[in-house]
Amino acid sequence: MHRTQFTAMDIGLARAQTPGCANVMHFNNAGASLSCDPVLRAVTGHLELESQIGGYEAQAQAQSAVEHTYDALARLLGCARDEVALVENATRAWDMAFYSMRFAPGNRILIGRAEYASNVIALLQVAQRTGVRIDVVPDDATGQIDLAALERMIDEKVKLIALTHIPTNNGLVNPAAAVGAIARRAAVPFLLDACQSVGQLALGVQTLGCDMLSGTGRKFLRGPRGAGFLFVRRPWIERLEPPFLDLQAAQWSETSNFVVRKDARRFETWESFVAGRIGLGVAADYALSWGLENIEHRVMSLGARLRAQLRDLRGVTVHDTGQVQCGIVTFSRAGEDATHIQQRLGAAAINVSLTHPSHARLDAGPRASEPLVRASVHYYNTEEEIERFCSVLAGG
Repeated sequence: MHRTQFTAMDIGLARAQTPGCANVMHFNNAGASLSCDPVLRAVTGHLELESQIGGYEAQAQAQSAVEHTYDALARLLGCARDEVALVENATRAWDMAFYSMRFAPGNRILIGRAEYASNVIALLQVAQRTGVRIDVVPDDATGQIDLAALERMIDEKVKLIALTHIPTNNGLVNPAAAVGAIARRAAVPFLLDACQSVGQLALGVQTLGCDMLSGTGRKFLRGPRGAGFLFVRRPWIERLEPPFLDLQAAQWSETSNFVVRKDARRFETWESFVAGRIGLGVAADYALSWGLENIEHRVMSLGARLRAQLRDLRGVTVHDTGQVQCGIVTFSRAGEDATHIQQRLGAAAINVSLTHPSHARLDAGPRASEPLVRASVHYYNTEEEIERFCSVLAGG
């Protein structure tokens, strides 16, 4: 099923391999996508094996499938398998990278305005502990991170640039590759939160220029919940000491000493959701089989179509920003609060989610004052579903 870029995707096949498409119109892919048959079979198959022969025994029997996940993610990201760690979720992946860094009073960290609450809470905690200063790079006129301002703000005190590629609360795609180029010229490490872009966009860590990248399986990659990953560029692996270690991350070499692993698995823990790790690798394979460029092209096209049709509806305001926009679409409707819209769409078997002000307090404008409806499309959604979505919304 491998395809060249921008060929017509067989949407009928994609929907046939997605059982949930028969039950709901799923516009909540930024929360968790509908799983496909191969991932479902991989996860449930391993859970059944655990129930039949035991958890440890099932893991030993499935070890090659677990190891395959490192290879699949390495192909997805364009990196080496020893630069990949498997963790519980994108937040824990981001935390494992961030808390491994060492900061001192007077150091600075540069972040964008689109940072998610979990990341900012960690940043603030470390700032309180160490005295490092968190400086927010302003947006440019389009709403994306201001590249010129970022370059001006870098000095010898800057020890990290942290950026969210696609925020949770609007359709913005930040220019991560341009930020990576600036970071490399300045020799400043670059941590990229890609939890909303992995599986939605064609990503390559060499092009992005990031030294660390966090991602999850459950969103646009269409993997299981409870499975995420961390990429760490090889020169940085041994420079980062994880905030906690166990016998997966290190070896108890002598009675009073230990040795930390030299690959990215130093950021892992021994106990894990084995079925989820297997499913994550299958999800990466499945995305690659469709072609990442094909997926990106269709998702962006559907996102643009949904925005255009929403803007044609009376009382509806689309709140997305950025020069480049993705498959996440946030909107409000005059006279109807976001929770009521979500409930009304849900009654018509249409899934959406809400984005709350507390999730992105640094963001300016209307998005910072009240919850908005977040509708996020994927390649298995159809133009007819968008028509139906807008029809139900307008009929309330």
